[in-house]
Amino acid sequence: MDKNTLKKICCPFDKADLTLHTIEKNMEDKTIFGYLNCTACQRIYPIVSGVPIMTPDEYRDAIFEENLYKLLKNHIGTKRIENFRLLS
Repeated sequence: MDKNTLKKICCPFDKADLTLHTIEKNMEDKTIFGYLNCTACQRIYPIVSGVPIMTPDEYRDAIFEENLYKLLKNHIGTKRIENFRLLS
């Protein structure tokens, strides 16, 4: 995901800004793996192979994302993820 893309997208639920958290990027400085976090509702949207997963909650695959969250564990520290939200 290109950093310029972040200027064009927002949280699909409340239209708030998103914060980009990059874990892995490619040679062109594009995010390959990471997540977006809504500044208002705290929803977390994983980025896999450069593509943000931003589907509505009812269509999200909790089991798939739970496996991704395990990979994010070192990055999010003491925070936890519940109901697709990053909580303190």
